[in-house]
Amino acid sequence: MAKGPEKNTKNKALHTKLLNRKKAKLQEEKKEKALLLKALVAKINQKKNDNKSDTK
Repeated sequence: MAKGPEKNTKNKALHTKLLNRKKAKLQEEKKEKALLLKALVAKINQKKNDNKSDTK
C-alpha cells in the first residue's frame, strides 16, 4: 500500500511553538491588566473611604 506524502513535522512543531508562545504572552498581558485594574480599584476605594471619613 502506498502511504501518502511525508508529513512535514518540523514546520508543524515550529508553528505549535509559536502558537504556544503567543498564548503565553496573551495570558501574561491579561494577568498584568487584571493586576493594574485591581490596583486602580483599590486606589479609588481608598480615596472614597478617605473622603467619607473627612466629611463625618
